[in-house]
Amino acid sequence: MSHPKPTAVLFDLDGTLLDTAPDFFRILNQMRAEQQLSELNYPLIRREVSNGAAAMVRSAFGINHPLQAQLQQQLLEHYQHTPIQDSVLFDGIAELLEWLEHKQIRWGIVTNKPERYCRPILATLQLSDRCQTLICPDHVERGKPHPEGLLKACRELQVKPEHCCYVGDHRRDIEAGLNAGMHSIGARYGYLDPTDPPQNWNANLLIDSPAQLLNWLKTCA
Repeated sequence: MSHPKPTAVLFDLDGTLLDTAPDFFRILNQMRAEQQLSELNYPLIRREVSNGAAAMVRSAFGINHPLQAQLQQQLLEHYQHTPIQDSVLFDGIAELLEWLEHKQIRWGIVTNKPERYCRPILATLQLSDRCQTLICPDHVERGKPHPEGLLKACRELQVKPEHCCYVGDHRRDIEAGLNAGMHSIGARYGYLDPTDPPQNWNANLLIDSPAQLLNWLKTCA
């Protein structure tokens, strides 16, 4: 599929731009230790991060735990206190963002993570002034896979959706991008659901690393 030179690149946050699973793993293990429970298997939690707090709690404490709501609230409270103790940019993201900025290609984030978590994370990573749009659930009425957030980001960046790429690690990211008329790129290095492989998402492009995305962008530039 041909695609015009992108003038903007939008990213999902968890599992695409940032590896946040280590912080959720740390907090859930702290919560389990308080109940004298054994340490979790890391891949079990990693693959659930994109599915949200409820899914992570179910994986960590069981599907039918009677205190599901309380445990979910406890996880979110811990996370708000220390959202980026162990999280890092995925390998190659720093170089990718530097290249985009050097080429004056705007970039931003469209995520299902609430703004109260995103702002301190971006500040800690010194990305607050570099990220040119941040769209969270707080800013839209309908979340992904609805395209509202992506279209809002395009308006803020003053770019046309067809000149924008959206990169994500979940089917809903790809569907949102396609619904917005964007070139939609699936990140196979992210938090994949083993029951929904990326080759089934109808993405315009699948990548195994940020470096692969950078190489593709260079061919478009």
